[in-house]
Amino acid sequence: MTILLNSLEARDAAFVLHPYTNASQHLKDGPLVIARGEGIHIVDSEGNKYIEGLGGLFCASLGFSEQRLVDAATRQMKELPFYHSFGGKSHETAIELADRLIELSPVPMSKVFFANSGSEANDTAMKLVWYYHNAIGRPEKKKIISRMRAYHGVTIASASLTGLPNNHRDFDLPIARVLHTDCPEFYRYGQPGETEEEFATRCAESLERLILSEGPETIGAFFAEPLMASGGCIVPPPTYYEKIQAILKKYDVLLIADEVICGFGRLGTMFGSESFGLQPDMIVMAKQLSAAYQPISALMINEKIHSAIVSESEKIGTFGHGFTYSGHPVATAVALETLKIYQERDIVGHVQDVAPLFQRRLNDLSEHPLVGNARGRGLIGTLELVRNKETKEAFNPAHGIAIHAGRRAQAHGVITRALGDNYSLCPPLIITEGQINELFDRSTRALDDSYAWARASGLY
Repeated sequence: MTILLNSLEARDAAFVLHPYTNASQHLKDGPLVIARGEGIHIVDSEGNKYIEGLGGLFCASLGFSEQRLVDAATRQMKELPFYHSFGGKSHETAIELADRLIELSPVPMSKVFFANSGSEANDTAMKLVWYYHNAIGRPEKKKIISRMRAYHGVTIASASLTGLPNNHRDFDLPIARVLHTDCPEFYRYGQPGETEEEFATRCAESLERLILSEGPETIGAFFAEPLMASGGCIVPPPTYYEKIQAILKKYDVLLIADEVICGFGRLGTMFGSESFGLQPDMIVMAKQLSAAYQPISALMINEKIHSAIVSESEKIGTFGHGFTYSGHPVATAVALETLKIYQERDIVGHVQDVAPLFQRRLNDLSEHPLVGNARGRGLIGTLELVRNKETKEAFNPAHGIAIHAGRRAQAHGVITRALGDNYSLCPPLIITEGQINELFDRSTRALDDSYAWARASGLY
């Protein structure tokens, strides 16, 4: 039987399996086909223009039309379109990028390993935790602790670190040796009468109880996003990381900072670890590393980890890990040019300048009848939508309140993404104050529409 496919939308529905999409609904609705980008805006195939309110997927830091990145890719494609880094091979842009990342690191680091996505880099970090403890003669110290509502990727290993139910459900995850401790969101999990610092203490004490119950000799590492982005823009309370790191140090547990979203200016510092005083043994980065113009990620490791790799690979005869496209010349060239732009245009300083307006407009919406909590830092934030502001009662997930708000935002010219009951915003770092006001004006109209719909639908 021949199927006539007369449009991009029909061909997409026929042939493409979309990530993080209701596959059944997609067959009915089809895609929004994006044709081009202009600064912080994207334009669909019908000519409609939108503010990209989530920076693509927390990644398009320099917007969608940065010619210098196009030129960097073009030059590299002409000179050396591909080479690998297996067997001691290398090339100039990978060397220069690694050098620059070590220079930028918020804590002393020794080496950089390149991969292609945040998931791959976190997966690599997990393997190195196990490899490291084997190398130093502690083969039992292999369990890894993450947090509920954390997001660390979608490979079998990194999805196990992720603490979101839909990333585990029917995938037979998490795998063994991955544990989850408390989510440090005070709004949802703080107890009546408890201060934020008391809540931080309780989270730290819970982590210590988990370590002791499992046996400190079995706990190898703790993974943490400085700010938990995909879980709902969760900003840990004051003293949280200070107390957590004291416990990790007490039981000799490695700390891996997942900077896939927080890195490269998002929070108003080059790395999120600087914002929260983290002292990690490894740092994972991706997304804004190349402003999303090329797929690339990186894992920085300290000398303690590197020394163990050297000794163990000497014993085995190789370091048996890597990807075909690790340190791809075009991706590293684009990432290197991205870092140059960040420095030359003082992107971190720009974020510091415009973030107060972004956060003020975000916090002003906490007064909206649909919003229970507004939270964020730098140029990232979320509005948690609730059925009852006083009791914090959530909507029935089946009602899809944030999904509806996202659709209304799209109708008003803003692209965002429903993450649970959260209306999330994470625009390109180049956004101006005028564009921030436009983003929030349109978002306010979307929330007003959604509130009216919820009332008309009997959800209140």
